[in-house]
Amino acid sequence: MTAYLVPADQRRTLDELTDKLDLSVGSVTSKRSAFWIMLVLSAVIAISGVIGDSTATVIGAMIVAPLSVPILGVALGVVTGRGALVARSLLLVGCSVLVVVALGFLFAQLLPNPVNVLSNAQVLGRTSPKLMDLTAALATGLVAAVAITRRDVGDVLPGVAIAISLVPPLGVVGVCLGSQAPALALGAFVLFACNVVAMILTATIVLVVAGYAVDAEAPSGRRGKAYLVLGAALVLVAVPMVINSLSTLWAGQIADAARDWLGDAPGAQVVGVTLHSDTATVSILGPEQLPPVDELQRAVDDLVPWNPNVVIVHTVGARLQQGR
Repeated sequence: MTAYLVPADQRRTLDELTDKLDLSVGSVTSKRSAFWIMLVLSAVIAISGVIGDSTATVIGAMIVAPLSVPILGVALGVVTGRGALVARSLLLVGCSVLVVVALGFLFAQLLPNPVNVLSNAQVLGRTSPKLMDLTAALATGLVAAVAITRRDVGDVLPGVAIAISLVPPLGVVGVCLGSQAPALALGAFVLFACNVVAMILTATIVLVVAGYAVDAEAPSGRRGKAYLVLGAALVLVAVPMVINSLSTLWAGQIADAARDWLGDAPGAQVVGVTLHSDTATVSILGPEQLPPVDELQRAVDDLVPWNPNVVIVHTVGARLQQGR
């Protein structure tokens, strides 16, 4: 299994990995200057893409972002028992978070109407992470770990950078904070934290399987404690994702119940459903007279365990479609 995952003839040495992932060894000045220059530029590109609602621009920021280096450095430090490397890498990640969030906050102050930004696809797609985001992050972290340990698959790293999405969520955090939307900022930060934890966890597993712990002669007791911390962190970031996934599922069921509730009301349709805390908001477009709301409330009580209060946002009218 190990030979298939990381073949011996393609396996990087521990010294090679250390040189790639530890910015305090080798050409320290050039490594650090390259890291910070690329981080700031990628942050500016990502935030510009978020504000301009440009997917292509955001993807460009993902490719040039160097943030995966210290994150993988944490995994290497855990596996090899180098506490100093773990501490340096975590400090670098923490400082990077502050820089990107601060840039996002600053950009938000320059916007004429920051509320408009909060409704674009780049923001909404990163403020409500779900379990599928965690699944994708774990798979992407596995690819990153294999790519960094094997010499023959390094060309997949740009794809990994696009998939793991580290800098754009932080840009969204800053923009949302600067737009007085802390709840949305928290959601984007959960997505970032999920990607970080997933990358560290999967990279740690691959590095152990590839034998780097043996190369470093790392004590197993210290690694065991680190594994427990990583496991706890994974559970912590998974909880809000489970809640968001269930909320999406329940919102879909409430929408179906609302359609049944509307029945044959002429021209009536469910425009959207949001489930937040103890309130289910159902947006309806239709005629002035709607069925009794109590009927829909009972249907929702049967679907959602905590019996949220149903609020109807009713727009009187109908969709008009231009004929040919």
